[in-house]
Amino acid sequence: MSDTQEKNKPQAKFSDLGLSDSILSVLDSIGYETPSPIQEQCITYLLNGKDVIGQAQTGTGKTAAFALPLLDKIDLNLNAPQLLILAPTRELAIQVSEAVQTYARGMKGFHVLPIYGGQSYDVQLRPLKRGVHAVVGTPGRVMDHIKRGTLKLDKLQSFVLDEADEMLKMGFIDDIKWVMERIPEQRQIALFSATMPTVIKKVAEKFLNEPKSSKLKTKLKRLQPLLKNI
Repeated sequence: MSDTQEKNKPQAKFSDLGLSDSILSVLDSIGYETPSPIQEQCITYLLNGKDVIGQAQTGTGKTAAFALPLLDKIDLNLNAPQLLILAPTRELAIQVSEAVQTYARGMKGFHVLPIYGGQSYDVQLRPLKRGVHAVVGTPGRVMDHIKRGTLKLDKLQSFVLDEADEMLKMGFIDDIKWVMERIPEQRQIALFSATMPTVIKKVAEKFLNEPKSSKLKTKLKRLQPLLKNI
């Protein structure tokens, strides 16, 4: 497609992408109308079952890019973790968990749980025993729960590695590989990173299956009404 054709291409709406009515209703209520380029690309790829590598900074709307389509794949009748998101810090884990909860508020009975170090295990164990559909966690605490048998991944459908380059800088790369080696063989993976160091490229080559790529350097100028574009 030429630059002129790309420029003249009509801007897609979220309703054009194949998302469910329950997700679209929430997006409408919080003022989301048109997806950013990375959201449009990633939502389409993920809904079609593809693995994705998204090169994007915080502020580009990448949380919606992976959360919206992967939430649409969750079976609410299956009371087990089906989506696992790894984040580098407790702050980001909480922020992403809150965004996921907001996007899923039209999904009756949906539960997401943030798990991270520095919080009592008991606070995390109770909801894990009751059953949650999605987990957002830091690598070390996710590893601990897997080792204890309190986080079971046998029903996992989707895995997201968010801010992979930040996790590399923080020394989490071995933890990331350990977790990824224990997710089911049949699963979908989305990897997001502002930069693509060689180590992250090797992780992608090892674990992702013929991934589609989406790249966006600039942050969104507009902020959505209720959520930061994280």
